[in-house]
Formats: sequence, structure tokens, C-alpha cells
Amino acid sequence: QVQLVESGGGSVQAGGSLRLSCAASGALISTYQMGWFRQDPGKEREGVAHIDSFGSTNYADSVKGRFTISKDIAKNTLYLQMNNMKPEDTSMYYCVADPSHRFAAANTVPDFRHRGQGTQVTVSS
Repeated sequence: QVQLVESGGGSVQAGGSLRLSCAASGALISTYQMGWFRQDPGKEREGVAHIDSFGSTNYADSVKGRFTISKDIAKNTLYLQMNNMKPEDTSMYYCVADPSHRFAAANTVPDFRHRGQGTQVTVSS
């Protein structure tokens, strides 16, 4: 059974940085497509970043140049480095994984098969 456990969320001032981690078990992230999406209550999910099994990445326009998705194969852990954060980045962030090799991008990661429990990120102005 695939389990994804996020950590690293918290509160930060605008312009600051946070790094989210997602520890995976039951799946090798080296072979899965991975990603992050965010969602506030009552709002649409927003795909933030995607990384495929080869390490190619894709980002939402809203975070491009500020966020970096990466993975550590040895630790079976996914990361999201968030720099120059803005109040509009405030949200619940979810780690996702999918074993398929169909085409995917940042905007499709909310539909991935497996999802973590989420971690809250709050950016104050």
C-alpha cells in the first residue's frame, strides 16, 4: 500500500522560504510520477509542480521561478523548495504519486492516484 507523508509546512513572512518533504512508502518514487498540489476549503485544486520518473519537471505559472520540485531516490522522498513566498501561496499542500507513464504536467497532478494527508502553509504579508 502506497503511503505519502508530508512535513515541513508552517508559517513564514512574505519573501521567506519553506521546504516541504514527502516521505513515500510502498512505492519507489524513482518509477512513479510525483507532484504537489494545493487546495483551500471550497476552492479548486491547483496543481503546483510535477516531476516524472526521469526527473523532468513542470510548474504552474504562478510558482515558476520561485518553487523547485526535486526527489532523493536513496531516501525515497520528494521535496518542494518554496522561495520568495507570497501571501497567495497560503494553502494546504498535498503530495501525490501515480504509477502510470501517461503524459502528465503540473495541472494534472491533482488527479494522481495516491495522495498524502497534506501540510498547511501560511504566508503573512
